[in-house]
Amino acid sequence: MPSLIECVPNISEGRDSKIINEIASVVETVDGVKLLDIDPGNSTNRTVITFVGAPEPVIEAAFRLIKKASELIDMRRQKGEHPRMGATDVCPLIPISGISMKETAEYAHKLGKRVGDELGIPGYFYENAATHPNRRNLAYCRSGEYEGLEKLSQPEWKPDFGPAEFNESVKVSGATAISARDFLVAYNVNLNTTSSRRANAIAFDIREAGRIKREGDGLTGKIVTDENGEPVRIPGSLKAVKGIGWYIEEYGIAQLSLNLTNINITPVHIAFDEALERAKDRGIRVTGSEIVGLVPLKALLDAADYFLRKQERSLGISEGEKVKIAVKSLGLDDLAPFDPQKKIIEYLIGDSSSEQLVDMSLSAFADETASESPAPGGGSVSAYIGALGVSLATMVANLSAHKRGWDSRWEEFSGWAEKGQSLKEKLVKAVDEDTAAFNAIMKAFGMPKEKPEEIVARKQAIIDATKFAAEVPLKVAQLSMESFGIIRKMAEIGNPNSASDAGVGALCARAAVKGAAMNVRINLQGFREKEYVDKMISAVEKLENEADIQEKQISEIVLMAIA
Repeated sequence: MPSLIECVPNISEGRDSKIINEIASVVETVDGVKLLDIDPGNSTNRTVITFVGAPEPVIEAAFRLIKKASELIDMRRQKGEHPRMGATDVCPLIPISGISMKETAEYAHKLGKRVGDELGIPGYFYENAATHPNRRNLAYCRSGEYEGLEKLSQPEWKPDFGPAEFNESVKVSGATAISARDFLVAYNVNLNTTSSRRANAIAFDIREAGRIKREGDGLTGKIVTDENGEPVRIPGSLKAVKGIGWYIEEYGIAQLSLNLTNINITPVHIAFDEALERAKDRGIRVTGSEIVGLVPLKALLDAADYFLRKQERSLGISEGEKVKIAVKSLGLDDLAPFDPQKKIIEYLIGDSSSEQLVDMSLSAFADETASESPAPGGGSVSAYIGALGVSLATMVANLSAHKRGWDSRWEEFSGWAEKGQSLKEKLVKAVDEDTAAFNAIMKAFGMPKEKPEEIVARKQAIIDATKFAAEVPLKVAQLSMESFGIIRKMAEIGNPNSASDAGVGALCARAAVKGAAMNVRINLQGFREKEYVDKMISAVEKLENEADIQEKQISEIVLMAIA
């Protein structure tokens, strides 16, 4: 798995689109780095920029961005609602795949050293990149903000990189904080009030750090201290959450500005519901919310499942439908349209350079199949038929979960629908896998064969591609065979008005098994590894025989139900 990290610098400019775009554009001057998102905020006067790539190109892009921001943003004139201390206020690195947090922290240190040595910008390492325990917390590093940067010359505030003085250059650029951290969701909750004080009170109710304890009414009384003279805090209700309240002039409302630092501990939907309850306690209503920057797909799918359970509705629906439910349930389109293709990180990282068969319309897929090209062929069509078969059973499960008078059984049918969705997704994926297998064979046969080493490499490539071309349809047959369990159950206990749909699903599953078996056989024609061939043929013969039995039995059940 290739190493992949995300970088999410926050620059202290959210109003001048020319400056914002000029700063963000330097990211794309580095090969191998993909700019994912630019999210400006007018009232906060801050823009969150997101890009991703291999570690070395990413830190090069981050360096260029920090340099450009220091050239175009003058901190002597910068004002905004959000705490800040520099032109590039923070620059976190986040491990995405193939790299540890420790390794990511090493890249953060490498970036910081360059920023200090080459740009003369001071700063601090925080969170997992921190070299001092008390500097793990960003709020501590940023205390005093830009206006308090004379602290740089104090021994306890000596920066981790860059000059330890508030010189003329630093007066323009300010300081920056660089980190390695887990994926953080910047999440704002919209309130039907203009009071930043009341919003702040709700944020204190929620955030892990809570509020400082005071005597008397808890608002204006003397601060309560412990035996060491440190203020005693009343913890908030949610772990791994940071937050403040503020007024957003461009929207004309107050918001809770929350940082969800570990969505495995406090996911988005829990933060939303907790904000709703705490706001209600103070006579305030939550009207919606917004994601600043990007969000992992899992966060929205988990939110959809949470709200579906509360409604006692089936969880066995498509990914796209779940995203829609999450958006509406969380009110993510309250202030502006929420475009999943631009806000969900997996959708942005995904390769859209080549069209997939499964992305085609039905008519386009049929036209492509009917064309002179040998692919897509019977293997892809078998996978698609299998997907349709289990989709029909899933539909019956969802209809049954929603049937009047069957409310107490929604979880039972939801479980079957979830199993059906899982099989459907695997079979849909196999539609393109089968065509990829065919293309791999064509590529192997087209390899050069002049030199002895080329002949050996070509022979092995043909063997590997042939096995892949046989194993994909075998997988299709196995998955389609597995779908009979769901289809049979829906024929037996599902909504009786949809019995015929279960019957058609069984016919599709049988056709998928038989069609995939044919592809296993033809792709192994002439293959010389007899033991491998015998094993594969034996496997598909068993599947074919069982598919015939299952389809016949299910058809009998269906015909009795609709007679």
